[in-house]
Amino acid sequence: MAPTDETGQAAQHTSTPGIQPPAGPPVGSVAGPNGRMPRWLPRAMVLALALVAVFQLGSWAFHQLTGLLINVLIAFFLALAVEPAVSWMAARGVRRGLGTFLVFLAVLIVAAGFVTLLGSMLAGQIITIVEDFPDYLDSVINWVNTHFHTELRRVDIQEGLLRSDWLRTYVQNSATGVLDVSAQVLGGLFQLLTVGLFSFYFAADGPRLRRTVCSVLPPARQAEVLRAWEIAVNKTGGYLYSRGLMALVSGLAHYVLLEILEVPYAPVLAVWVGLVSQFIPTIGTYLAGALPMLIAFTVDPWYALWVLVFVVIYQQFENYVLQPKLTSKTVDIHPAVAFGSVVAGTALLGAVGALIAIPAIATLQAFLGAYVKRYDVTDDPRVHGHRSSGHGPGLITRARRLWFRRPEAADARGEGTGTG
Repeated sequence: MAPTDETGQAAQHTSTPGIQPPAGPPVGSVAGPNGRMPRWLPRAMVLALALVAVFQLGSWAFHQLTGLLINVLIAFFLALAVEPAVSWMAARGVRRGLGTFLVFLAVLIVAAGFVTLLGSMLAGQIITIVEDFPDYLDSVINWVNTHFHTELRRVDIQEGLLRSDWLRTYVQNSATGVLDVSAQVLGGLFQLLTVGLFSFYFAADGPRLRRTVCSVLPPARQAEVLRAWEIAVNKTGGYLYSRGLMALVSGLAHYVLLEILEVPYAPVLAVWVGLVSQFIPTIGTYLAGALPMLIAFTVDPWYALWVLVFVVIYQQFENYVLQPKLTSKTVDIHPAVAFGSVVAGTALLGAVGALIAIPAIATLQAFLGAYVKRYDVTDDPRVHGHRSSGHGPGLITRARRLWFRRPEAADARGEGTGTG
């Protein structure tokens, strides 16, 4: 039977020697039939470009909203701090909104009173310095004329200052800086209002906020979130109230000292020392003691020394007696951990991070302590810092034995030499 044309052609192709079949497309080629790119490649390129655009947009939005996020973080910790007081009032029949308003009103009144007293004190001191400045200047001029045999006069110095280019330049720069200071003050007030509103909503709607967060989690996760929330409330509120109590004790102690020394503005200085030393971490004690020392120095230089000695002694009493008793059940963390957390918080968020670092670390420590399994420590001397003596005698014992053996060896050598 004769083969068909197709089979005959196929047979001829396969049987003709020296003729190679056409090569197929190379392995790994992305081109499809007729040299066209695959259908998935444009979609992959568009998806990659979209992901890059979304990342850039998210990064830009995050940098733009950093200030708002920090304000929300401050408001959240402030709401955690006032949560115990609001819950206490709500348990006694007061609505949470009204209780939150009363708590914030009390805080606002205390802060406004402190700022008013401090401002009046500073204004009084500035007025006193301005009024006494001619007398100070006369005393300085007399001292210079006496020791250096000059003939300076206060009128000539005042006219030279008023006509100097330095004063004119300083006044112009100060006038320009007033606008910058005004803008900063307005920005600070807006930031304070933002924090206050967010913290009010967080505290007043605390149960609703917890319910909303737990509604998107399974029951097991809900229990963990509620436990972490409760720990954060206890630690943050405990930190605030313990610091407030220590500020009260510190203010009373320094008030008594300043009244005994008859330093002016003793109540304001006492409030300053109490608040600054307790609520500004690490350097608060030094900032708090500097202002009373300066005011006391204007009365008598020895009074400034007495204030310095009292600040140092009271700080030791607070560190070793008062603070361990008040913070043993609230924010009981090691001083080194507290200092490290303050440094880390300052590096991340500045002054805000320094303020919220200690309650945040205390919350994290308490939360981890609830889930980390602990074991009993063996009764080993090395746990208490005692070095192990090993199998042989200690170094001191061996040295003592060698010391007492030296005379015996010398006597033995002497006896051996005499008999020989």
